[in-house]
Amino acid sequence: MTTTSAPRGAHPRPQLVRPDRWWSLDGTWAFAFDDADAGLRERWHAPDAAARFDREVLVPFPPESVASGVADHGDHAALWYRRGLTLPDGLGGDRLLLHLGAVDHESDVWVDGQHAARHEGGQTPFAVDVTDLLDPALPADGHVVVVRATDDRTDVEQPRGKQDWQPEQHAIWYHRTSGIWRTVWLEQVPAVAVDSLAWRADVPGARMAVQVRLRAAAPAGVRVRVRLTHGGAELGAAEVPVTGSVADVVVPLPAQHNGQAYERLLWSPDSPVLLDAEVTLVDAGGAALDRVDSYCGLRSVAVEGDTLLLNDRPFAVRAVLEQGYWPDSHLTPPSPEALRDEVQLALDLGFNTVRIHQKVEDPRYLYWCDVLGLAVWSETAGAYRFSDEAVAQLTRDWLDVVRRDVSHPSVIAWVPFNESWGVQHIAHDPAQQAYSRALTDLTRALDPTRPVISNDGWEHTASDLLTVHDYADTGAVLRERYGDAAAVARTLDGVGPAGRRMWVGGPAPEPGTIPVLLSEFGGVSFAPGAPEGSWGYSEARTPEDLEARLTDLLGAVRASTALSGYCYTQLTDTGLETNGLCTADRKPKLPAATLRRIFAG
Repeated sequence: MTTTSAPRGAHPRPQLVRPDRWWSLDGTWAFAFDDADAGLRERWHAPDAAARFDREVLVPFPPESVASGVADHGDHAALWYRRGLTLPDGLGGDRLLLHLGAVDHESDVWVDGQHAARHEGGQTPFAVDVTDLLDPALPADGHVVVVRATDDRTDVEQPRGKQDWQPEQHAIWYHRTSGIWRTVWLEQVPAVAVDSLAWRADVPGARMAVQVRLRAAAPAGVRVRVRLTHGGAELGAAEVPVTGSVADVVVPLPAQHNGQAYERLLWSPDSPVLLDAEVTLVDAGGAALDRVDSYCGLRSVAVEGDTLLLNDRPFAVRAVLEQGYWPDSHLTPPSPEALRDEVQLALDLGFNTVRIHQKVEDPRYLYWCDVLGLAVWSETAGAYRFSDEAVAQLTRDWLDVVRRDVSHPSVIAWVPFNESWGVQHIAHDPAQQAYSRALTDLTRALDPTRPVISNDGWEHTASDLLTVHDYADTGAVLRERYGDAAAVARTLDGVGPAGRRMWVGGPAPEPGTIPVLLSEFGGVSFAPGAPEGSWGYSEARTPEDLEARLTDLLGAVRASTALSGYCYTQLTDTGLETNGLCTADRKPKLPAATLRRIFAG
């Protein structure tokens, strides 16, 4: 286990931390709905416009949620936020960055009445240097930040995932998450500062590479030092010059050449070892300019024939579908601690993997997956329409997501599309097929170290894993379809169990040349007293019935000699979907030990 402590798990960006140089702006903000869309014309962003804000909201909770204190599901042309800003002591020649973890969907930011940033995309973070926008005539505690957000419920070109386009949630869709929904925070950084880190392990080569990007071009003579440790003992270090604003550093790990001992430092769900990292920028004279704490994991992911490999060993995926939605706070967790609890819950129920579904998860969630040992399939929220605008938006969002999360060892697969959402006619439209292939290949260009699923469930175009969704409600049917290689070949030849083609735009891989996973199945509902409209793919009447159904389904799947793994739908009840293993408030519907026996044996 890493020496990383709990406070790192509270940091909004756990893999790039400047201790004691960041401050959360979460809490009570002034708030206003702008139904007439008059705010820009009337300059609600001005420092003297406080009277325009007629209520309060608790950030980072979306205003649709109960947790925000607003709980308004209505349509509003724009949302406006305002709060005071106090400058940290001793800013000196440093810079002050304002970070917004996620604002759905389009946002503008002003500081002391000056426009600071505009951002499109509701899933990804952005930051702005506000130092030169601060009004020098104001006292340190007299500054103001204002955020305006727009999020059109009916816009199906934006990546929206399962946020409902109808006024009220229905079927598998849930209430919207608009405006600010992740942590807002300040960070004090030096004038010459690290902006991002991208770690890449080379297990056979006994080394760890990291690309260090700076916020701007470095002065002549600046170098970057990287030191890796475990349990306080140094594993390796390296120092290289910075060229422009980037440095590629390779850290040799000499002890990893010992073939009898190298596996003890490898990351896996069974042994989630993390390496602590210290990255320092130094000037030509050796003086430190910036220092950040980070961590990384030594592990490899690969596909060989019909086998998924983790650290060059077969890895059987025992996954559960994770929607990351809470009834009172929606896509925002009720607290940072809830993210750790969510990871631990999946582990307690016997899973070694989660498939994040139609959501880009919080970096702190991925941190706890890294620390506690839970592998992750990373997915994005999808659009509902195919158009040039939808393509542009999702492509920008997805590439930002991959670059943000590429260093997390827990992430073992990328999923840019699910069930043809946003490419609904991919079976017949060459343009939609090209889009799926292109985004899959762009993902590989950014990260050639992980498998990519081009379209989870069906209508694959270029996947490294052949994944199928099948909600058959008996083990007998699943045995018939997936019991052995011959059964899988018959089931997935042409049209799959959901009535959709399994591969489009070219010949499908030959049986035995690609791992096959049942990446959605189950979905058994058990929810006595659930509201009208609640549903699952099948229904249990009693706890005993639920146990029997789960045992039947999992017995068939786990007995398959051809599947490389599975993903059960789903961890918790979500909105009107009552097919979770746990209730919406995270209470298991059967004893945790019973569920663990069913899913893990």
